[in-house]
Amino acid sequence: MKYRKKPVTIEAYQFVGWNVSQCLEFCPIAIDRGTYLVIPTLEGKHICASGDVIIKGVKGEFYPCKPDIFEMSYEKVQA
Repeated sequence: MKYRKKPVTIEAYQFVGWNVSQCLEFCPIAIDRGTYLVIPTLEGKHICASGDVIIKGVKGEFYPCKPDIFEMSYEKVQA
């Protein structure tokens, strides 16, 4: 059988290294480690490197996503 992911609108913010304070405002559970962030997720702690996108899921959970995967999976719906 094949399945298609249901369309869901999410919030996301890209970590680019210098915008730590904005990322922590968006994802207050993230831990600043200088050159990267640590994000506690439902599956455990994950590293968010510069360039990664922080996604806020449908239940308010946060997790990092590599930019290429994010671009393949999501499209912008509003500015």
